[in-house]
Amino acid sequence: MSEVIHLERTRNYLQPGDVSAAVGLWKDYVHQPERDLWHDYEWGNVHWYCCGDPFEARALLDTVMQAMSPRSARELRKIVSRSDAVWNRPSPPYDVAGRSRTS
Repeated sequence: MSEVIHLERTRNYLQPGDVSAAVGLWKDYVHQPERDLWHDYEWGNVHWYCCGDPFEARALLDTVMQAMSPRSARELRKIVSRSDAVWNRPSPPYDVAGRSRTS
């Protein structure tokens, strides 16, 4: 945390709280229902203008991890990778009627 605080104070592209906000935004986004994610993909999300773009938040996390020491970057990567794993999880198969085959 101390390195995150230091980066937020010394980098011109960061404000205090940006890293934790980015982690939270990315985590919340990837845990949304699949239909909401598809809607965002197809038509965008107007709330991103006021509440933050989760993809920009994820890109910011990559930038921050590159600026950190290897040990701190590894700790942050561990946290971010949990959400990345949810994002990269394959969708369940659907039959022609649109129902999940697992139900």
